[in-house]
Amino acid sequence: MYLPGVGPKKAAVLAQEANIASWEDLLYYFPYKYVDRSRFHKVSEVNGEMPYIQLKGCIRMFDVAGEKRSKRLIAKFTDGSGVIDLVWFKGLKYIAEKYKTGREYVVFGKPTAFGNNCNLVHPDIDLPEDVQQVTNGLMPFYNTTERMKKAFLHSRAIQQFQYTLLSTLNWQLPETLPPHVWVQTRLISLSEAMRNIHFPESTEMLHKAQLRLKFDELFFIQLHILRSARSRQQALKGHVFETVGKLFHTFYEKYLPFELTNAQKRVIREMRADMGSGRQMNRLLQGDVGSGKTLVALMAMLLAADNHYQACLMAPTEILAQQHYRTLKDFLKDMPVRIALLTGSTRKKERDGILPAVAGGEVQILVGTHALIEDTVVFASLGLAVIDEQHRFGVAQRSRLWVKNPAPPHVLIMSATPIPRTLAMTVYGDLDVSVIDELPPGRKPVKTVHRLDSRKAELYAFLRSEIRQGRQVYVVYPLIEESETMDYKNLEEGFEVFREVFPEYTVCMVHGKMKPKEKEAAMQRFVSGEAQILVATTVIEVGVNVPNASVMVIESAERFGLSQLHQLRGRVGRGADQSFCVLVTSPKLSSEMRKRLEIMVNSNDGFEIAEADMRLRGHGDLEGTQQSGIGLSLKIASLTSDGRILQFARDLAEQVLNDDPSLESPRNLLLRERLHTLFGQKMNWGLIS
Repeated sequence: MYLPGVGPKKAAVLAQEANIASWEDLLYYFPYKYVDRSRFHKVSEVNGEMPYIQLKGCIRMFDVAGEKRSKRLIAKFTDGSGVIDLVWFKGLKYIAEKYKTGREYVVFGKPTAFGNNCNLVHPDIDLPEDVQQVTNGLMPFYNTTERMKKAFLHSRAIQQFQYTLLSTLNWQLPETLPPHVWVQTRLISLSEAMRNIHFPESTEMLHKAQLRLKFDELFFIQLHILRSARSRQQALKGHVFETVGKLFHTFYEKYLPFELTNAQKRVIREMRADMGSGRQMNRLLQGDVGSGKTLVALMAMLLAADNHYQACLMAPTEILAQQHYRTLKDFLKDMPVRIALLTGSTRKKERDGILPAVAGGEVQILVGTHALIEDTVVFASLGLAVIDEQHRFGVAQRSRLWVKNPAPPHVLIMSATPIPRTLAMTVYGDLDVSVIDELPPGRKPVKTVHRLDSRKAELYAFLRSEIRQGRQVYVVYPLIEESETMDYKNLEEGFEVFREVFPEYTVCMVHGKMKPKEKEAAMQRFVSGEAQILVATTVIEVGVNVPNASVMVIESAERFGLSQLHQLRGRVGRGADQSFCVLVTSPKLSSEMRKRLEIMVNSNDGFEIAEADMRLRGHGDLEGTQQSGIGLSLKIASLTSDGRILQFARDLAEQVLNDDPSLESPRNLLLRERLHTLFGQKMNWGLIS
């Protein structure tokens, strides 16, 4: 507010629209692009296809055209080679008074074709000496909103504030890196970086500034995550599972449904080491749909039971919780392990029997939804908490499981949404990561094809041939919140079409607006094989296991993200038969969408797809990233393209903490203070993630 040129009104708009409330916020409000202003064009060269241009000349005359809302101020501008119109629709009186005819100006803007001529609408106009002062050829552009523009807080105004602020600070900023860290980075100083990010001396200095500021951002995030993880490990002693006992051995030797893959064996070894170490396990288990994560989780739960501890498995939806319950029961068959299911729709009579059995320790494995975190659920000795698709739970919700025990349980988080490595290092940086990167033997990769919706007859013929062989078919329609009503209409119309085209078969429908009982009944008809075709929204994205379903048809596939398409495809390919995924789209596709569909057709690798999804959409759109303790509002670094900087930052952060785990050494005082500034006011979710 007290920066010259800002004042209370503009300060309020900056705070609300751009989260700029302090001088530091302003400095870290970086340009999103730069335009080279070292070149001057001639008026005679200008055409409507050109991007931003710069002209030097003078205004011959002003004229006012139109009336009321269409009223505009026009200046005839010339450099001797021709004349171009400069046009303003707002601030007409101010412009006419500020700029003088006959005086030399530098004009900068984007040309617009207007009939046979071009004009520049609301251009920037400067005196030649002012342009030299503010830029050195490269002009920064700052993001602004409509409300900011109305308050005259356009990109040039932000740039002027940056100039005023840096001048006020004498172009010097206190360093954030202590000498022993800075010397290893070989990066420019923070003062040089901040000067060149806002007012680049050259393209080379701009790159050096970006590198320094990206490193800073990623280094302090990694330092925060790793330090939190170490302090948690020291503070939270884990239950020691010393015994690999009778239940584990009996299951492994007599009940295992198939030979474990090498990847599954490796993950089980990693978990056994964690749970026998005396420290709390905090592990993320990643693996594609159908890779056998649930089986691995069950073996960890049997370890808990062998050591006289209970285990729970929390799933985000009732359908998924019920499926996990059935799967575990099928795996264990007649083994002496008591499993119970607790969800929102568990009847009072059943609940009254389950809760005392959990509190008394008779129930060894409790499967459920959010119902598990209710205050009425009390464990005798919870030793392991398994959380499936954890990005669907809020962090605070998950933390309520930990307080059900004097000592927190071991934690295993399962995700079938493969997370790119750079994202995992940042969002889940304080978790140990295990990956199951092999499918169980006998599984055939799903064949994926792209078909246009104008060729439905061929698709129907193919579906009929699959159903005749005894297979079943999913048909999924998109459901986007903004167009929910229209989407439900499409779903219902699609349902009717499939009933008309396939009168000899049973078609059922599932969507989020149905009552739980109706939804469950429809799903059950499909699971049992009574219905051959299931028309649904993405409610079936996670967890429904129907090995007999061999075809997944995804309507309007262009409206889904890559990771979601991959999740949906994972619903088929669960049996021994060849399965298919058909991506149906309209012929009108953007080049980005075509790339997305090509990736799906050519790859079955979830990690490859997640990396591609992040490149195309950015990390902020990937599911779950907003749940992290960091919030990942990166200002300059990109997890998509700055993986090498991130790895370097993480290695250096680990080195610093190996030498000084608590950052108590005087030479690390600067790091401790900076961490407090950045993260000190925020709750440390790392302790409970």
